Amino acid sequence: MSISIMSQSELCKGGCLMTSVIFMGTPDFSVPVLEGLVKHGYVVKAVVTQPDKKVGRKQKITKSPAKLAAEKLNLPVFQPVKLSGSEELDNLIAMHADLIVTAAYGQFLPTKFLKSVKIAAVNVHGSLLPKYRGGAPVQYSLLNGDAKTGITIMEMVKKMDAGDIYAQKALKIEPDDTTGSLFTKLAILGRDLLLETLPKIIDGSVRKIPQDPDKVVFSPNISKKQEKITLSMTATEANNLIRALNPDPGAYLMVDGKRLKVWKAKVSKDQTKLEAGSLVSNKNRFAISFANHTILDLLELQPAGKKRMTVKNFLNGQGSKFKPEEKIIDD
Repeated sequence: MSISIMSQSELCKGGCLMTSVIFMGTPDFSVPVLEGLVKHGYVVKAVVTQPDKKVGRKQKITKSPAKLAAEKLNLPVFQPVKLSGSEELDNLIAMHADLIVTAAYGQFLPTKFLKSVKIAAVNVHGSLLPKYRGGAPVQYSLLNGDAKTGITIMEMVKKMDAGDIYAQKALKIEPDDTTGSLFTKLAILGRDLLLETLPKIIDGSVRKIPQDPDKVVFSPNISKKQEKITLSMTATEANNLIRALNPDPGAYLMVDGKRLKVWKAKVSKDQTKLEAGSLVSNKNRFAISFANHTILDLLELQPAGKKRMTVKNFLNGQGSKFKPEEKIIDD
């Protein structure tokens, strides 16, 4: 749709199209995208996010980051437990928005909803599709030791993350990156790429590229079983898991039958002949042997029932009781 065929009432002060948007997102990743849309003159008719949830031992009711951002911007918020078949869905369809924009919303969108908008349903996805379709693309890029990740702006279709690609931009993964740090970087990259791409989608000049079905890789949500660091892993594989599960839910080792969460570690250049799961050293470091003679230095830990602590504090307490060369990790 070009500016020439639109009325003056449909133009915003900055000269941009007064395009209406239904925004859908939940975590921190979604917030810069929402804020960017508002700042650039898009009319956000509704923000759809996951319901408030109970968090922590005290089960405190907590709003999603997207909801908090929407409230600051005085935007209407919808929180259906299940979007499909809900009253909220009927209300959203009745808005006849120009666009749906999603950024890590967390639910499947019914086809009739996708088809209800005038221009397109667009998703900001945290990977370079077709690699890593699914709910944990950032985590799997770290788990697999990838050199890069990125953002894909894509058309939404019924099948999960299978729509045509509007635009992509890559991001280098640094050695100390975690899922948390990558999400922060990708949120900004996603916001900027979306805002660059939307005008081309609106005026029809964008060139869509179909995904290659032979290159599809899936990234399902991380399971409870995957949270455990096993002794079949090399130090690099264990470190990749630790980075992938930071800040949530955290990777752990089993020590004396109890969970020891590991939030930060570093692969040692040294090698060892000790059996995997053995203590290499607890003198000024807490080093554990892993598969293929590799060694991992644990730098930030959290014993069961305790707060996160540095390795120095750990060694001054629980970590001092172990003896070098003994196997201390339960498989």
